[in-house]
Amino acid sequence: MQSKLFTPYQLGPITLRNRIIRSAAFENMCRANLPTQELEDYHVSVARGGVGMTTVAYCAVDLSGVSFDGQLYVRQEALPGLKKLTDAVHAEGAKASIQLGHCGNMTHFYTCHCMPVSASNGFNLYSPTVHRRLKVSEIKQLVKRFGEAVDFCREAGFDCVEIHAGHAYLISQFIAPRTNHRHDEYGGAFENRVRFLNEVLDEVMLHAKDDMAVIVKTNMWDDCWRGVTIEEGIKVANEIAKHKVHGIVLSGGTVSASPMTILGGAMPIKTLAHYMPMRSFWWLKAALNLPGVGHLMIPTEPFRELYFMEQAKRFQKEIKDVPLIYVGGVQSGDNCQKIMDEGFELFQIAHVLIKDPDFVKHVQDNPHYHAGCKRSNYCVGRMYTLNMKCHDCVERDGEQIPDNLKREIARLEKDAADSIKAHA
Repeated sequence: MQSKLFTPYQLGPITLRNRIIRSAAFENMCRANLPTQELEDYHVSVARGGVGMTTVAYCAVDLSGVSFDGQLYVRQEALPGLKKLTDAVHAEGAKASIQLGHCGNMTHFYTCHCMPVSASNGFNLYSPTVHRRLKVSEIKQLVKRFGEAVDFCREAGFDCVEIHAGHAYLISQFIAPRTNHRHDEYGGAFENRVRFLNEVLDEVMLHAKDDMAVIVKTNMWDDCWRGVTIEEGIKVANEIAKHKVHGIVLSGGTVSASPMTILGGAMPIKTLAHYMPMRSFWWLKAALNLPGVGHLMIPTEPFRELYFMEQAKRFQKEIKDVPLIYVGGVQSGDNCQKIMDEGFELFQIAHVLIKDPDFVKHVQDNPHYHAGCKRSNYCVGRMYTLNMKCHDCVERDGEQIPDNLKREIARLEKDAADSIKAHA
């Protein structure tokens, strides 16, 4: 394929062998918040499959920021397993990144072992949980934890850290008026609402020194009431650029109000409810099983390939000082080339690598290769309870999928195909 797609790229202090990054889609492959052989095997498989860099997802900088037992958080016990993972990824010729963040109010007491925290006091309907406002002294401590996390990641062998500042997790909860009702230096005016973000990035860049790449995932817009608009999202991206980070990942939507904006398509409601444990999510599981309620709670976003391109091109016109990393709706080699043609230097993929870890190699052999991912989002429906896995891989590995879930998968795949045709 005669394209810059398969040429090296200098991302700050590190060189990627090509322009393709495995995005930080939550794997749910940890146990007791520690890495497993399964997590290593998955990231090695996508590294072997040709990506320039693979990203370990959703590592909390502190126990208070953990949403799931299958999620990492920064602690010494995790170092040996992560060092083994990064060594194995490097042996396949890829770089290793890890996403750092804090979930804020998207958790429960029995997961994070404290009352969930956020920018302000309140009640998160989707967890569901009561959460409390962080004290200024606690904010300062969390800022330090982000810096310490960078040192931890260097010791674990990672080449890059991705700071998660979107999707209605803690940094985003400070930025959005919807979740920030403070009246101190961290609330109210825009410059106050981005103060936590700026302090975190100051600390991260200080600890990254000259040997760790730093990228930041941000929302172009929140797509919800009193959320960040496109215009304000551009202002946030400009704040991020001031820190001389090495890349900005352009996403959108919130996990608590518009999750399918992030993912594209429909949430497989029956699948989500089927795998969801009663102990952890009794309220949500019960609501999802009520006829018609699920799609009211999690509205469908009609799927189209490269579904963030229109918004990302708008950011491209406004943000000049830092490389922008595209993410969203990549299904084929043609999509990859389109991203390059639009002037983006890097992009992230996840869905296609869940189905086909060798996607990048296939595209290198055939520029028009299509992964065959039909966007039922079954992998999403199960990944908050079980390991992230495509339904085709589940059946290939001998695991049985109930007939009612198979029918849902078929219907959602047809809906996605119809939506793609409609937007062609």
